[in-house]
Amino acid sequence: MSVNKEASSTGIAPSESTPLSTPLSTPVWLGVAPGLFLLLWSLGFPVAKIGTSYVDPILFLTLRYALVLIVLAPLILWLRPPLPKRRIDWLHLTVVGILIQTIYFGFCYTAFALGASAGTVALVVSLQPILVALFAPALVGEFIGLKRWIGFVLGLAGAVIVILGRSTIEATSLLGLASAVGALLGMTTATLYEKRFGVTQHPVTANAIQYTAGLLTTLPLTIVFGSLHITWAGEMLASLAYLVIGNSLIAITLLLAMIRHGEASRVSALFYLVPPCAALLAWLLIDEEMPPIAWVGMAVAAIGVALVSPRRQKRLVPTQRQG
Repeated sequence: MSVNKEASSTGIAPSESTPLSTPLSTPVWLGVAPGLFLLLWSLGFPVAKIGTSYVDPILFLTLRYALVLIVLAPLILWLRPPLPKRRIDWLHLTVVGILIQTIYFGFCYTAFALGASAGTVALVVSLQPILVALFAPALVGEFIGLKRWIGFVLGLAGAVIVILGRSTIEATSLLGLASAVGALLGMTTATLYEKRFGVTQHPVTANAIQYTAGLLTTLPLTIVFGSLHITWAGEMLASLAYLVIGNSLIAITLLLAMIRHGEASRVSALFYLVPPCAALLAWLLIDEEMPPIAWVGMAVAAIGVALVSPRRQKRLVPTQRQG
C-alpha cells in the first residue's frame, strides 16, 4: 500500500519523511508531541480498568462511542468532510471499525473486568506487529526474514515471562488472558484487512463511520449479553471522560499530526514503550505491582516487537488503540 496517503480506512496512515529542504515547516510543538502521545495512550489502559470496575465493559464502550460521536458532530458539521463515494468503501470502513472498536476494545475491556492487569493486556496487544509479520506473507505478499522470526520468538518469550512473573504475586486470570488474546487477534485482523482493502479517506469521516459501527454493534451486545447497571461514581465518570477526550480525540489527533509531519518511524518506536509505560502508570494509579522479572519480560518483548516492525513504512492502526 502506498505510503503517501493522507489517511487510511482507519483514519491513520504512514507518510514519507519530511524533505530536508523544508525544515522550517516543522512546528515547534512536534518536539513534545511524541512524549505527550505516549503518556495519553498508555494512560488509557489503567484508566479503562478503573472504569470497567464500575460498569459492564461493553456498556462502558457503548457510552464511550456515543459520547465521541456527540463530540464529533459539530466538527463534522463545520468541516463537512467528503464521504466515501463507493459502497464498497463504506463496507471496508465498517469492517475495520467493527474489528477495532467492537472486537479489539471489547476484548480489552472484558479482560480488565475479568481481572487481567493493565500492563499485561498492554503487552499482549502490543504483539500485534509480530502476528501481522507472520500472516502478511500469505495474505498481502510481504516477505518475512530471519530477523522477524527472531523478533517473534523474543516477543512471545517476553510475554510469557511477564505472565509468569505476575503469577508469583497474584492469581492469573485465564479468562482475562484469553480476552487479551482475543483483542490481539482483533487488531491483527483489522491491520491485515486494511493492508489488503484500505482506502484513502478523510480522518474525520473515517473515525465517524468507525465509531458509529462500534456504537451500533456494542449496543445490541450490551442489551442481549451485558448488564445495564451502572455504579455512578466520580472515578467512573472521570475514566469515561478521559477515554473520550484524552484517548479517542486528543491522542488520535496527535498521532495523525505526527505521521503527517513525517514522523511515522518515530511514532512506531513509541509503541514499544507503551506496555512498560502502561504498567508504570497502573502501579501509580491502581497499585498494580509488577515484579522485577516482569520488567525483564517487558524489555525482551519490546526488543522482539522492534525487530519485527519495519524501520520505514509502518502501518499504524489504534493498535494499541487504547485503553
